[in-house]
Amino acid sequence: MRSLIVSLALAGAVVACGDDHIHARDGHDHSHTKREFPTAKLTPPTRPLQWGTLNIIHTTDSHGWLLGHQKTSFPEPNYSGDLGDFASFVTHMKEIAKAKDVDLLLVDSGDLHDGTGLSDGFPPGGIDAQASNEFYKQLPYDVMAIGNHELYIYNNTLDMYRNFAPHFKGRYLSSNVNITIDGVSRPVGGRFAKFTTRKGRKITALGVLFNFKGNAANTTVQPVADMVKEAWFSNAIAEEPDVFLLAGHMPIAKDNWPLVFDAIRAVHPTTPILILGGHTHIRDCLQLDGRSMSLESGRYMETVGWMSADLPAPKGHQHGHSTKNITFSRRYLDPNRVTYEYHTGRGNFSFDTAWGRSITKGLEKLAKTFDLSFQYGTAPHDFTINQAPYPSNNSVLSLVSEVMPYSLTVNNTRAGNPNIMITNSGSLRFDLYAGPFTKNDQLTVSPFADSFLYLTVPFGAAKKVLPTLNHAGADERRSLETELWARGYVETRYREWIEEMYRRDIAQNGAGLRAAGNLTVGYVTSDACPGVGDDTPHVPLAFNPIPDFISSAPPDVSDDTIVDLVFVDFIQTQLLSIVNSVQSAKVFTTADVLPYTNVLATEILGIYAQHAWN
Repeated sequence: MRSLIVSLALAGAVVACGDDHIHARDGHDHSHTKREFPTAKLTPPTRPLQWGTLNIIHTTDSHGWLLGHQKTSFPEPNYSGDLGDFASFVTHMKEIAKAKDVDLLLVDSGDLHDGTGLSDGFPPGGIDAQASNEFYKQLPYDVMAIGNHELYIYNNTLDMYRNFAPHFKGRYLSSNVNITIDGVSRPVGGRFAKFTTRKGRKITALGVLFNFKGNAANTTVQPVADMVKEAWFSNAIAEEPDVFLLAGHMPIAKDNWPLVFDAIRAVHPTTPILILGGHTHIRDCLQLDGRSMSLESGRYMETVGWMSADLPAPKGHQHGHSTKNITFSRRYLDPNRVTYEYHTGRGNFSFDTAWGRSITKGLEKLAKTFDLSFQYGTAPHDFTINQAPYPSNNSVLSLVSEVMPYSLTVNNTRAGNPNIMITNSGSLRFDLYAGPFTKNDQLTVSPFADSFLYLTVPFGAAKKVLPTLNHAGADERRSLETELWARGYVETRYREWIEEMYRRDIAQNGAGLRAAGNLTVGYVTSDACPGVGDDTPHVPLAFNPIPDFISSAPPDVSDDTIVDLVFVDFIQTQLLSIVNSVQSAKVFTTADVLPYTNVLATEILGIYAQHAWN
């Protein structure tokens, strides 16, 4: 997967404070005029956070969403806090932790690249996220772990090795990920880290990536099962710390964390283990035993995770060795100023720090440098991936089916040939919201810079390709999902999660009762840990199933008419196999595949918007 872009708004700066009044962002400094805070009323958290002796603020899969979600359609306002707001929140939480005389760590589980104009909107010749990562470096992360999106392009990985990891002085971890430089393979970051907290707790930390196979040449990802057999791993865990902190870009369920957990438990049966996972973009929690907790904290800065643990006193201060179950808590916070002010006890005029404001202004300056507010047109209404049925006027998939025939044939010598155009629905990563449609929004919705290719085939065969793609047998589907998972594709699991959320709500409350209590839409999490995890109550978004693949409308021609079968390069292998299965006149190979246009998938919505939305 390549890039993934967020929607930013760069005009007018007002913010909502806890009492729902609108004020200038700073009571005295009115020079901050670039970011518009949503004027919609935001639901506050339901209760204070539960603090323990060791506490963690967790981020993961932020994908460059550093200026927050600034569209006005819900649930976007729930996630409207930017990185400057988050920095101020962290500052105040550190002060609270010190006043409580407890430990508070800040941890990230990877995927900083590929997501916003700030990370991906760089000029030609630049490096993805090089500029936006400078803002992450301003935050006091105790541990960070590498993600798969740091590995798709070698120069991105090299930049992380040379310019990012050194800043964290051994705390940016890549336990099973190497980069080859001048013929020598070496870790991108640290294999592990050992450090002592403010309260004297000894921490041993690892940063593990799932078994990813879509990495660039000259980078390597060692399978987790092999990593735990390495001598360095045995040496790293040999000495018992007060806590093992496993921060890694790997889902906490249905993946390989138990391999790491069991390897540690074989040596240290009762040492507390805290796992901070990621990758599937969901909110999730489970406990592998009574002295551990595993937490996953969503995606795109739509969630800030909180974990607390009442741990024994650090070694040297203990009386005996406890083996009792540990009291844990977890919470999934909506990242917005109402949330942040509630949990820090700050008001609108006392929340911002000079440091936080400087980060916001720096991000706005970067957005201006990258010209992210360049407007292609004005979207007439919201187009969504799953909230609206497909096909329908409000479906972004239906929109793309209409967009392709126009955008791919502009100035194309093959425009007069009848065609069918196919893409995968997973190439659409975010909803398209009403209002100005900018450079930023274009890449938010369709972030992957796929090329369009074509075959010339009889229409009788071409018309069978889409239904065959969408109705693969169970074995074929499992094989495809396994392949896509290894390449980093997570949309299937994310959409299964939000579908389950919606179905559960309908079963419990009925379609007519979903809006009871005037709750806004958002995440409604059910996980395997006790109590309610969501910090703010919501009702779930409506969910409608979508096909794996979509196409333009077929031409009105006879079956023997030769047509252009146009498709994104991402699905070339599957498509060739299917074309050969639905006809026998010719065996098609890659030699028959030709470029259809120079227009990339990231550009088609902008071309269409300039034509239809002005």
